[in-house]
Amino acid sequence: MFAFHVVHAHSTQIASASPVSTTSNFAPAPPPVSSRRWELDALRGLMLVLMTSTHLPTWFAIPAGQPFGFVSAAEGFVFLSAYMAGLVYTQRAVRDGIPAMRRAFLRRALVIYACQAACLLFLFTVIAALGMKFHQPAANNLMSFYLHAPLTGLWTGLLMIYNPPLLDILPVYIVFMLASPWILSHVLQGGWKTVMAASIALWGAAQFGLSRVLYDALVAATGLPVPFRETGSFETFAWQLLWVLGLCLGAYHARVPSERRIVFPSWLVKAAVGIAILFFVWRHMTGLEPFPQNDPLNLWFDKWHVGPLRLLDFLALVVVLLHYGGWLTRHLPRLRLLETLGAASLPVFCAHLVIVLVALAVVGESHPGRPPWFDPLMFALSIAAMYAVARLVRMFGSGPRSGQGRRAAPAARTGGSGTTLSVEAGQG
Repeated sequence: MFAFHVVHAHSTQIASASPVSTTSNFAPAPPPVSSRRWELDALRGLMLVLMTSTHLPTWFAIPAGQPFGFVSAAEGFVFLSAYMAGLVYTQRAVRDGIPAMRRAFLRRALVIYACQAACLLFLFTVIAALGMKFHQPAANNLMSFYLHAPLTGLWTGLLMIYNPPLLDILPVYIVFMLASPWILSHVLQGGWKTVMAASIALWGAAQFGLSRVLYDALVAATGLPVPFRETGSFETFAWQLLWVLGLCLGAYHARVPSERRIVFPSWLVKAAVGIAILFFVWRHMTGLEPFPQNDPLNLWFDKWHVGPLRLLDFLALVVVLLHYGGWLTRHLPRLRLLETLGAASLPVFCAHLVIVLVALAVVGESHPGRPPWFDPLMFALSIAAMYAVARLVRMFGSGPRSGQGRRAAPAARTGGSGTTLSVEAGQG
C-alpha cells in the first residue's frame, strides 16, 4: 500500500531531523518565511467549490460529484486541512515548544466548535422556521430527529452526539484537532511508525463496524436516546486515517529541506497514474456507484467508511499530485478566486452550509419544472456570496493580504516537487 511505502521510507528522517523537547529550548532552526502556500489555498478553494456544487439542490449536483474518480471533495478537504495542521503546528512546536503547540490546537478546536454550534443553532431556528413555512421536505428531513425531540436534539447536538446531515463533518474535524497535538508530540519525539500502524489498524476495524459496536455498548451503559443513524454519516475511525496521513505529510514537509523531499520510485508513480485513470474512467462511465445499486461490492468504494478501493484511489491521486505538483505549480494559471476561498476555508465552509440550508428550505430539491437558467444562477450566486465572505475575512481578519501572496509567488514556483515555505498565517 502507498501509505506503508511513504511511512517506511521517511519516518526515520522525521524522527531524527532535529530533537524536540517539551519546552521552548530548541536547537536553532532556520527562520521560516512568513507566507501562504498559495497552491494549497487554491486546492482547498477547489474542494469548497466542489462541495458546494454537490450539496446545492441543482440538476448538476450528481454529475459534478466525485469528478476525479471515486473520491469526493470531502476526502480532499480533510486531507488538506490535516496537511496544513501538520505544517503549521509542527513549526509552532519547533519554535515555541510542544505545550504552545497543544494550546494552539486547543484554541483552533474551540473556534471550530463555535462555528459548529452556530450552524447547529441556525439549523434548529431559522431553517426549521423556513422549512415549516415553505413546506420543504428536503429541509425537514435534515432535522427529523430534532423536530421529533427538540430538547434532546439540542443538547446532544451541542455535545456532538447528534449530528444532522451536512453538519456532521465539523464534529469529526474537531475530534481530529483535539487528538492531533498528542499525535504530533509522539511523532516529533518518536517517529511515525507506531502512529501509522495504529491508524491503519483503526481504519481496518472501522470496515467491520467498530463504531456500531462502541455505540451499542454506550447505549447499553447510558441509555443514550440518539439513534445510531443520527450520529453522523462519517465513520470517524475510518476517516482518521486520511487525517493522520495528511498530518504526517505536513509535519514531514515542515522539518525536511526540499532536497530531501519524498521521491517516489518510477514504478509507483506509473501504478498511481494507471489507477487514477482507471477509476476516473470507471466513475464517469457508471456514475457515483461503480456497481449497480445494492450490490455489496459497492462497500469496497464506500465513502462513509473509506472503503479499501476508495482509499486506493485516493492514495493514487495523492502520489500523482505529490510527484507532479511542482510542474503543475509552475505551469498552471493561478485562479485567485480559488486562492481567496481557500485562504478563509473555515468561514467559507460555514457560509456554504448556510447557503445550502437556506436553498433546501426555500426552493427545495431540484425538479424539472424549474427554468433551465435557475440552477446555474443559484450556483453562481452561491459562489459569489462565498467569495464575498472570504474577501471580508481577508479585509478584517488576521490573514495575509493579497500583496504578501504575490510577493511569495516567485519563491513558491521554485520548489521542484514542492516548496519549503512555512505557513505562519493560520489555516483559514
